[in-house]
Amino acid sequence: MAEKPKAVVLLSGGMDSCVSAALVGKTHRLALLHASYGQRTEARERRAFDEIADVYGVRERLVVRFDAFAQIGGSALTDEKIVVPEQGEALAPDAGIPITYVPFRNAHFLSAAVSWAEVIGANAIFIGAVAEDSSGYPDCRPEYYRAFERLIREGTRPETRIEIATPVIAMRKSEIVRRGVELGAPLERTWSCYQFDDEACGVCDSCRLRLRAFEEARVPDPIAYRAGAGLGDRARTAS
Repeated sequence: MAEKPKAVVLLSGGMDSCVSAALVGKTHRLALLHASYGQRTEARERRAFDEIADVYGVRERLVVRFDAFAQIGGSALTDEKIVVPEQGEALAPDAGIPITYVPFRNAHFLSAAVSWAEVIGANAIFIGAVAEDSSGYPDCRPEYYRAFERLIREGTRPETRIEIATPVIAMRKSEIVRRGVELGAPLERTWSCYQFDDEACGVCDSCRLRLRAFEEARVPDPIAYRAGAGLGDRARTAS
């Protein structure tokens, strides 16, 4: 039997990237890349990455740091002087680009992934971007990844063939939850909260998207939330 091809999966430690890794593991050998960039929950996301990688028995791992984002600022995720939104306004269809957007962040992550893929012989890079529920982030759009794939062709060795794949980009968050459950993905190991690393706040945009997804999927969210936090119309979930 022919050996599976190798793929680099960007694994933030969140739900979307975890389910992406579960999907990719069916067809590829996994090499997992995690990026720390001075975000508020940096340590908790790194813990989620390690635990998910352990579940899948992945030995080929790369953790990279992008310290410049904290110096650049401009995002509530990397600048503590900017308040993380908690009222859900950023989730409205006409809200524009939210303050939790980290300027051009995914380009840095993908660049590191391309460099690593070229060295280790991976022929694909997978990223768990979601277009519909992405809070308006411009670097989560399908056309962005098509453009970056053209950049790879122009900027790597002539014999290099690396594609960018976005396996969950067209899914709703609730579909991602259901698919993760079907695959047995370790959703209990994932972390989505923008603010805290002990218990999720339940009120930031990322928590609200996650809670809504689990509610629509009719699946209990396996992580713990702070008492009294979360969507007003959801049933209380706990780990």
